[in-house]
Amino acid sequence: MAKKEREAYFWTSYSDLMTSLFFVMLVLFVLTITLLHTRIVASEKERAATQSQLDKISEIEESVNRIDSNYFDYNDIYKKHILKIRVNFPVGVSEMKSIGSDTRNELLKAGKAIQNSLKKLKVDFPEIKYLLIIEGQSSKDYFQGNYELSYERALALNRFWLFSNIDFGDNCEVIISGSGTGGTMRDTSHESNNQRFLIHIVPKPGIIEASK
Repeated sequence: MAKKEREAYFWTSYSDLMTSLFFVMLVLFVLTITLLHTRIVASEKERAATQSQLDKISEIEESVNRIDSNYFDYNDIYKKHILKIRVNFPVGVSEMKSIGSDTRNELLKAGKAIQNSLKKLKVDFPEIKYLLIIEGQSSKDYFQGNYELSYERALALNRFWLFSNIDFGDNCEVIISGSGTGGTMRDTSHESNNQRFLIHIVPKPGIIEASK
């Protein structure tokens, strides 16, 4: 093969190779741009969905916080409602009949306020379920069983509401607890004020999936 023929063959092959490489790079570039665009679109959709879920959670929390302020003070730090009604059980006693009838009437109204709030939540957010935690606390005194006693008082309050035909609905699970002389939000200046109930309404786990 003559020198000129070899050179012509080389340059023809080189040109074909460069053309093939150009098309390979072009295809890879287009594929990369397409994948990046798809990923960006998916990320934007995910971000929008996450923000929508966060907005929904905030809306639910705000609704939960709006229990009748005549009976409850809401603590934003601990996310709990303090039952404002002064409850004075005799030392070592948990029976509801041991407190005055006026106090029981106020507790009855407070239970109805919770019931009404949960009914409204069910209308506004029918797909969400809740935990209603009734927490009893005790004041520090000479009685040795205050932790058990605080639970028994919370249980007595729940039974009092049930016997009074207060129904918290099928979207709410009730949890009874007692923190005794411990727990949060204690009144350090007036120990007697710690003989009280705390109410905590919590959207159940799975709220994000349920609210999609």
